[in-house]
Amino acid sequence: MKKYLLTVFLVIPFLATQAQEEEKTGGFRKENLFSGGSISLSFFNNTFLVGGSPVFGYRLGRFADAGIVANIQYTSIRDYFVFDDRLRQTMYGGGAFVRLYPVNFLFGQVQYEHNFISQTYKRAPNSTFVFNESTISGNSVLVGGGYATGRDPNSNSPFFYMSVLWDVSGNKQSPYTDAFGRSIPIIRAGFNIPLFQGRRSMDY
Repeated sequence: MKKYLLTVFLVIPFLATQAQEEEKTGGFRKENLFSGGSISLSFFNNTFLVGGSPVFGYRLGRFADAGIVANIQYTSIRDYFVFDDRLRQTMYGGGAFVRLYPVNFLFGQVQYEHNFISQTYKRAPNSTFVFNESTISGNSVLVGGGYATGRDPNSNSPFFYMSVLWDVSGNKQSPYTDAFGRSIPIIRAGFNIPLFQGRRSMDY
């Protein structure tokens, strides 16, 4: 959580500067809007995760994007309570993200999410362990970075990206943890697709 707060305090001044630059260059621009999304995949410590995340965002400036994201995800964790049992989770929710691009093809990302998780449990053979199936909710703070295939700050064109994120919230109800409560790496790949084509001014 301390890492998350530090990241937020670093990101906010940067975004404020970007917003001031945006004002100087004419305010809101519809050609800065983008959509797209990603698919998630992870295998780690008896945990399998797969999901999809559509996004809607806005290019804040030469070095930053921000937006909102929706989530749907399935997770299966083996040996959760006892050997050879399985906990299955279906998740849906959403949140917001910020991506910072120090160069056109690399970015860092911070993403806050609130998700609702429906849990089902499969007992191990001959086990008498009882688990009350339920629907829970929890917050996650994902931090990481990735590679983009040429985010051009002076034009509006689609690009592909890959990222690796970790949940640093420490929340035990996070869908991004294994049976021991450890954060698992989340590999995401997707596309940024502009909603309006057009060139951007070099004064951006």
